[in-house]
Amino acid sequence: MATEATTAATAGVRRGSSFLRTAIVLQTLTLFLQAVSAGLLLTTSYGETLHGVGARVMYGASMLYVLAAVLAWKPGGGSPRPVRHASGFLALASVQVVLGIAHVPAVHVPLGVLMFGLSVLALARR
Repeated sequence: MATEATTAATAGVRRGSSFLRTAIVLQTLTLFLQAVSAGLLLTTSYGETLHGVGARVMYGASMLYVLAAVLAWKPGGGSPRPVRHASGFLALASVQVVLGIAHVPAVHVPLGVLMFGLSVLALARR
C-alpha cells in the first residue's frame, strides 16, 4: 500500500514538473519571438501588429508559468521557489507591457533582454 501511494505521488510530481518545464519553454519561445517581431516592427508595416499580438501571447505564457509553478508546488509538496520566480516574472511582464504601451523603448528593450535571459536561466535550471 505504501509503495503504491509513493509511486502515485512521484508520478504526480513528475507530471507537475513536466508541465512547469513546458510552461517555461513556451515562455522562452514567446520572448524570443517578441525579439524577432521587434525587429520586424522597425522594418515592416505589419511589425507593430505582430509585436502587439505577441505581447498578449507572452503575457499569457507568463500567467501559465505561474499556474504551472503553483500546480507543481501545491500537490507535490515541493519548494515554493518556482512560484516566487514565476510571480516575479509575471510582475516583470506587467511592467514590460506598460512600458511598451507608453512607448518607452529606453527601458522596454533592456527589460525584454533581461526577461529573455531570466527565462533561459529558469529553463536551464529545470
